[in-house]
Amino acid sequence: MLYTIKKIGLMAVTATVMVVGGTAVSAAAGDSAYDLKKNEWPHAGPFGTFDKAALQRGLQVYKEVCSSCHSLKMVAFRNLTDLGYSVDEVKAFAAEYEFPAGLDDEGEVKYRKGLPQDYFPSPFGSEEEARESNNGALPPDFSLLGKSREHLSMFTPWNSIYGEDYIVGILTTYHEEAPHGVEMAEGMYFNEAFSGNQIAMAPPLFDELVEYADGTKATKEQMAKDVATFMYWAAEPKMEERKKMGLKVIIYMTLLTILLYFVNKRVWKRVKKGEDLV
Repeated sequence: MLYTIKKIGLMAVTATVMVVGGTAVSAAAGDSAYDLKKNEWPHAGPFGTFDKAALQRGLQVYKEVCSSCHSLKMVAFRNLTDLGYSVDEVKAFAAEYEFPAGLDDEGEVKYRKGLPQDYFPSPFGSEEEARESNNGALPPDFSLLGKSREHLSMFTPWNSIYGEDYIVGILTTYHEEAPHGVEMAEGMYFNEAFSGNQIAMAPPLFDELVEYADGTKATKEQMAKDVATFMYWAAEPKMEERKKMGLKVIIYMTLLTILLYFVNKRVWKRVKKGEDLV
C-alpha cells in the first residue's frame, strides 16, 4: 500500500514538472500564441563548438544591419580573435570606428581611431535619443541577449528552447498584415515570436540584404541564423573553453573513482581476512 502511494506521488510530481516545464518554455518563447521553430546548432550539447564561418557572417550582419540601433557594449574588438580573425585583421576592424579623445585647442571634440582594447560603440548617445529614434522603444543591447531567452529543461529536453531559436523566430516571423481580428497599435508590427505579437522594430532582414564575404547566399533565414550564432557567442564567448575544461574534469574524476574503488577493495579485503594493516 505504502509503495503504491509513493509511486502515485512520484507520478504526480513528474507530471507537475512536465507541465511546469512546458509553461516555462512558453514563457521563454515570449508568451506568444505561436510555437517557435527549433533549429540545429553546431555549438549545442556538451561537445558542440562554434561554427567560425557562421560567427564571421553574423558579425557582418550585426555591423551592416543591426548596429545602427543595437549596442554591443560588453564585447571588445580584441575578442574577435575568437572568431578566427588575426590580430592585424582585428586592428583594421577596430580602426573603422572613431572614439572621443578629449578636446582640441578650440574646445571641439577630438576623435581617434578605434583600438583592439576598445569596446563596440553604442549607436546612440543616450537612452532618450534611442527611444526617440525608435517609436518610444529602447533597442536592447546584444551582449547578453543570446542567452536571455534560453530555457534548457533537464526533465523535458524535447521542449528546450535556445536563445538562438527565439532570435531567429523574431527575425523571420513578421507578417505583412496582422491576422483578422487583431488590432495593432500605431507604429507596431505583427510578429509571431514576440511577446504579445506586437513589436516596434520594423522587419530588419530581407533576402540579399548583405553580400557575404565568403560567398554564402544571404537569405533571410541564413542571416537570422548567423547573427543568432554571433549573439550567442557574445553572451558566452568562453563556452568552448568551459566545455573542454568540463570534459577534462569528468575524465579526471572517472579515473580517480576507478582508482579509489580498487584501493578501497584492496584495503577492505585485508580487513576482512583479519590481517594487520600496519
